Amino acid sequence: MDQQMIAGYAPTPVAARMENHGSHMLKVAMVTGQDLFARTGSMVAYEGYVQYEPNPPAVRQMASAWLTGESTPIMKCSGDGLLYLADYGADVVCLNLNNESVSVNGTNLLAFDAHLSWGVERVKGLAKFAGQGLFNVGVSGSGWVAVTSRGTPIVVDCGRGEDETYVDPDALVAWSSGLKMKAKRSFRAGSLIGRGSGEAFQIAFSGQGFVVVQPSEDSTDRLRARG
Repeated sequence: MDQQMIAGYAPTPVAARMENHGSHMLKVAMVTGQDLFARTGSMVAYEGYVQYEPNPPAVRQMASAWLTGESTPIMKCSGDGLLYLADYGADVVCLNLNNESVSVNGTNLLAFDAHLSWGVERVKGLAKFAGQGLFNVGVSGSGWVAVTSRGTPIVVDCGRGEDETYVDPDALVAWSSGLKMKAKRSFRAGSLIGRGSGEAFQIAFSGQGFVVVQPSEDSTDRLRARG
């Protein structure tokens, strides 16, 4: 085989705990004592010695309230080596939290450092528009989080000005937990705005932080709702 032809696809030197290999794959540098929680079934390859524990007891009770209402979609990964994760070819975005908090749509959460605090949380202030409570996964502390996006996302810095940032709920992936948010319903030009759920309903963000938005409005990926 001509090694020159495949050289561009070979693993790159480790530069961080989490990093992209291409746009659709996550590479994690695994070290003993630095465990990882990842979406069950997301492992596509690994080098070295890596062990997997589905539905670990330490998070079983927490994950029983997971957004899907199904079996726990989390596995614990531990060991030494390189771990590669993916989610059906979705784009991957790595976030390095520095004593920060982020709220992630559960269907977009790929992996996060096991030492981070996390839990299912209610998205406040939107129930009157959605008709019922909306839930997300909150992750906080200092460490790495990887999220997925259907297509190349945009990460909007909401702290650049005084204007609010408006997002279609069906395209929302994650946001800084410290941001202020409110629902907005546009009664005019409803058929001209967005392509998702009713087109007249947006979420407004303001304050210091970021919002991750994907270029897809598949309603199956929106904030999951539970009664």
